[in-house]
Amino acid sequence: MKKIVIYTGHLCAYCTRAKNLFSNKNIEFEEINIHDQYDKMEDMIELSGGKKTVPQIFYGDIHIGGCDDLFNMDSSGELDKLINNDTK
Repeated sequence: MKKIVIYTGHLCAYCTRAKNLFSNKNIEFEEINIHDQYDKMEDMIELSGGKKTVPQIFYGDIHIGGCDDLFNMDSSGELDKLINNDTK
């Protein structure tokens, strides 16, 4: 399975919501807090096509987007389809 990476920041309710969604689904993820690892901010901006807000969520080389994008994918079933297709 590809790795899920979430770029986050301090006191970010949207970041917490995104992490909770993955935790509730028992899906492991790597968190990179750009306030603690400031050098990673440039990576996030480049990988996301210029987005500077957090969270920015990636599944392997697929840019899921932010919290709203993640929840929309989950509501439509696309998130489970993406992850489950990768584990087969």
